[in-house]
Formats: sequence, C-alpha cells, structure tokens
Amino acid sequence: MAYGVTQQMIDTYGEIIFKLSLNKQTRIGDPVRELDFDEIAQQRAGSGLTDEEIAARIGLLPEQVSVVRVFIERKYHRIDQHRMLFHLGGGKRWKKDRYQDPKERLKIRDDGMALRAALTFNPDRAAIYLEQELWNNDTLSGWLTRYAAETPDTSAIITSTERVSYEQLKNKVDCLTCGLMGLGLGKGDIVAVQLPNIQEFLIAYLAIGSFGGVMQTIHMPYAKADIEFLLEHAKARAVICLPAFKEIPTVQIMLECKQKYAALEHVVVLGPETVTGAIEFSSLMAEHTPVIGNPPVGADPYLLLYTSGTTSNPKAVPLTYQNMMSNSRLSVDKFQVTNDDRILSVAPFSHLYGLHSYHITLCAGAAAVLLPAFAPPEMAQLVETARPTAIFLGPAHAIALQNADILDKHDFSSVRFSVFSGAYCPPDLLRTYHSRTGSIVCQLWGMTELAAGTYSYPDQDMEVGINSAGPAAPGNEIRVVDPEADEPVSADTEGELQVRGSSVFPGYLDNPQANADAFTDDGWFRTGDLAMINQGGNLKITGRIKDVINRGGVKYNPAEIEEILLTDPKFVMVAIAPVPDASLGERACCFVQMNPGESTDLEDICFLLKNKNISKNKWPERLIMVDEMPLTPTRKVIKNRLIEQLQKTT
Repeated sequence: MAYGVTQQMIDTYGEIIFKLSLNKQTRIGDPVRELDFDEIAQQRAGSGLTDEEIAARIGLLPEQVSVVRVFIERKYHRIDQHRMLFHLGGGKRWKKDRYQDPKERLKIRDDGMALRAALTFNPDRAAIYLEQELWNNDTLSGWLTRYAAETPDTSAIITSTERVSYEQLKNKVDCLTCGLMGLGLGKGDIVAVQLPNIQEFLIAYLAIGSFGGVMQTIHMPYAKADIEFLLEHAKARAVICLPAFKEIPTVQIMLECKQKYAALEHVVVLGPETVTGAIEFSSLMAEHTPVIGNPPVGADPYLLLYTSGTTSNPKAVPLTYQNMMSNSRLSVDKFQVTNDDRILSVAPFSHLYGLHSYHITLCAGAAAVLLPAFAPPEMAQLVETARPTAIFLGPAHAIALQNADILDKHDFSSVRFSVFSGAYCPPDLLRTYHSRTGSIVCQLWGMTELAAGTYSYPDQDMEVGINSAGPAAPGNEIRVVDPEADEPVSADTEGELQVRGSSVFPGYLDNPQANADAFTDDGWFRTGDLAMINQGGNLKITGRIKDVINRGGVKYNPAEIEEILLTDPKFVMVAIAPVPDASLGERACCFVQMNPGESTDLEDICFLLKNKNISKNKWPERLIMVDEMPLTPTRKVIKNRLIEQLQKTT
C-alpha cells in the first residue's frame, strides 16, 4: 500500500471518489476497455471532477485521491493500465517520465499509518455526511490562516495580562511549527501535551496540527502511572510539559519515559531554567515560515484523546478534522458566535469539552479568554477585566462560585450565555446562576467519543436549557433503547442513550473488544448513559448504566437520590455507588463531602429521603465521609476510585 493511504481509506472514500471521478464509465464498448486514450480524453471532458477538485470536496490530498481512485477503478475496469489512468483522471495524458510514486511524496511513519488504519468510518454514513456537507476540508490551521489574513488585528487570545492578535498568534504558531519540524516531526506523528489553559497550549495545539501531527492530551493532575500508560500506549514521539505541577515532578517523569519507550524521542519543557535532557520550548520558536509538503486535510486524524475512566481504564479515541470540525462549525451558528465574542472555557483544554469551546472560538474568529486554573476569586476577576461574552463550565464550578459568594459580588453582565456540561446540572442551581449573573443558561451533553451530542442554545426557551441538554446537535441522531432488548422506547421513558452522526468517532484505537461492545450493527454508539427524551426531542441524562444498583434483583438509578441530597446546603458533593454484598448482591453506599463545620449521619439522610417519599429500598445503607471527592478534570466524581478506596479499608 502506498504511504498516506490505508485500506480503510479506500473502503471509506473509494466509491465516493469513483462516483465523482472522470474514470467512472463502465458502458459496453467503453474506450477504457479498448485503451483508446484519445477517445477517453474526449469522452470524459466535462463528465466528472479532477482529482484536485475531488480532494477539495472530500478532504483528502490530491495524491491520496489518485491512489484511492486507481484501486477502485481496477476493481471495476479489471485492467492493468492503472498508471495511465492515474494521470488521465486528473485530465492529463500519460507521460512516463512525469510519474512519481505517491509513496515518495507522502511520507508518514508506521505509527501514523497505524492510527490512520483505525479510522474505520462506515462508508455509507461517510457518503451521507459528505453529500450533506457536514464533512468538508476544514482544518484548524486553515481557520487560523483565514483569520490572520482577514482580521489580523482582532484579539485571538486574552489573558489576565496580555492580548494576542490573530496575526501575532499565526506568527507564533509558524515559529513553533518550524521548531517541531526541525526535530524531525512530521505528518501522523503524535505529540503529547500536558499544559494548563495557557497560550502555549494553544500555540502547541495549532502548531502540531499545522504540519499534520496528532496531539495527545494529558490532564494536569495525572501523575507517573497515568503518564507512563498514556505515552506508551499512544507511542508519542514528543511531549510538551511544565517542569513540575504541584508535587508532581513532571519533566523528570517525562525524561524517564524517554529512556523506557523507544517511540518517545523529545521532551520539551516550558520554563526559564534549563533541564538536562529536555528541550526548552522557547528554543523551538524559530523565526521562519514553515514549508509543509504534506499539509493536513479534513480526513486526517489530529487528536488522540483518552476517556476519563470514571468506571474503567481509559480507552484511546482518535478523532479527525471531519468528524470534529463540523460539530464546531454548526455550533457557531446555533450559539450565534461572531468575531466580536470572547469565550472563556473553565473546563481544561486537555478535555474535549474545553477543546470544543476553543474550536467554536477559532471557527468564528473570536477571542479565547484563558483561565490557567479554576479558583472562584481568580475567575471572577478575569470576568470583570476580560469581559467574556460566553462561558463554558461545569455545575461544580457554579457551585464553587455560589459557595464563595462570588456571583453576588462581581460583575458578570458581559456574559451573554453560559454553557453547562460535564455532570448532572440541578435545575435550582441553573436558576440561581441565571438570576445572579443575568446570563442565559444552556446545557450540553457530550462525550470524548463525539464532542457535543446534544445542546440547548441561547435563542431557545431557557426552560429547555434549565431542564434538559436540548435536542440532538446538527448532524447527529439520538435515541433511547431498552438496555436489555436493545429496542427503542417511547418518549419520557428511561433507557440507554445511543448516538449516530457526523461527529461520532470511528472506534477505539487497538481495542477491538471495546469497539464490538460500543457499536450496534447499524452504527449506533452505545453511550452507557441512562437518559430520557421528551416529546419535544430534548434530552435529559439520568445516570450511568454502570451506576445502577442491583439490590436483590431490584434495580434502580441512584441519580434521583443524589439530586435530592444536593438540595441540602450542607453537602458539597454527593455520590452513591454500588458496593458488593454477600446476601443481596449490591447495596448502596453514600459518599458525601461536607461544607466546613457541617455534619450528618445515615439516619439524617434516610429521614430526608423519607420526607421526600423515596421508597425505603432506595435509601443508602452505608455512609462514608470524604474530605475531597476524586474528580475527573471536568469534575465528574470517579465512583470506581471511591469503591476501590472503600474496599482497601474493609
């Protein structure tokens, strides 16, 4: 197989290319069969698209289109003159001395090709997304180049101390692109990044994408074991990090990984001090314009993310520009974002929710307001100085702002709308946030595997956003099925949420069993979330299937209990998880984090639930007080870690 093309690419795009190409005739007596090249050239004039035109439409390089077309044409024409057809398809006569094998032009390392080979989109679905123009050839570097040319002086990044224009951002990205390519990095190479929400993160992200690389994110709290697993599994060639984060000696861990893993060749570190064995980030900012012979295109992978692992080990999720950029581009229209907007993501950029907010920002040519780490006072101060027009956050952030009495003491009047995601959002919390900030409240449901699956948006009735995560995002479909029968259920009935659409990932990397479990035969992704869809088509997440408690054969979702307990102001966080029981199979254990000076006991909790008319079989039977809940970077409670800690103490 020629470099830059996989069998999966042929399977996904082959028929589409054949349909659009100049070489698709199959009539009896067709000159192709007789190799009458003069007649072929005349007959095909104006009967199809050139390879360059097809490439621009479907998001491949012209060379890739040519190779794919040759393979599919040989299937139909059954001739060995494919090299002659190679140039004919582009409207050119065959000249042997002009032929260059595509593998001499498209050089991608084996690891990069292995990642490409994992992109197994259903060909029929891919054709639909292309025909409906949900997929196109958009890339991050393309958006950046556009706005650097059209609105060079518009703010691209706003921090507490600095404003960076689109022209300045483009220059910084070009410099780092040259530096990374100078290390020998190229298309398909994976570069890991462990940085907070600072401008260097975005510069690195855009630079990696500019030469066709793939960024792997590593969450800031991750320590040695997590980092080692991710770098080894991804086969990252380089990593960009801080010298240290809190008590974690980050760069030393990365250097140890470099000695252990053959794929990891470069450790790049931010900071003023030289670290032996590491490359200084600033030293890579070379003042040159990058020359990229194999630029990124829509069908390329550009992100390798890992699931948060709240109930299982992380799984690798490869994402392409095509299945992500349309999700962002269409969100721009729904949220009515323009280049006058300033968007603050409280969620980390290491998570797809945070990155999705940045994709919307970049697609619209708006400004990203950067908050390196969440703390209520610092966030409030940034809101007053940077004046963001939109905020992407989680319910835990709003609770922290409310508990710190921030919302009443600071000016949030610039915030036109706020998007909540990452965990269950109590309606009372959203109403309070709205009343104190004046911001329109929206909800978004998404996953690493599909970005924004559903969301409400500002020009809807706000009650939709308060009580649900809105309808399916453009390009996606949602349904709720009976988890046991795998059949759709009626409106307002709880079941497992399934999604199909243009933003859904193609499958986990190197995990065939997970892929078999994750997808139905007709291409629906099993999310593992419990949900209901109301008569208006709006989604309400009710819990996780794995959180369901099976007490003596009677199953129930503890999310309802958690919601009730969270109405009591003495609780900061509540999580109810199943723990093994010899007689009943499982019992419910309630983990609580209290506000300072507050206390409770199991009797108090049961009394509260009794007054809410909750059946006794749903009452928790054990209570564990925790100083701090284990959370994902998006502040979801990691229930399996709570259970593991409990098991270690019993």
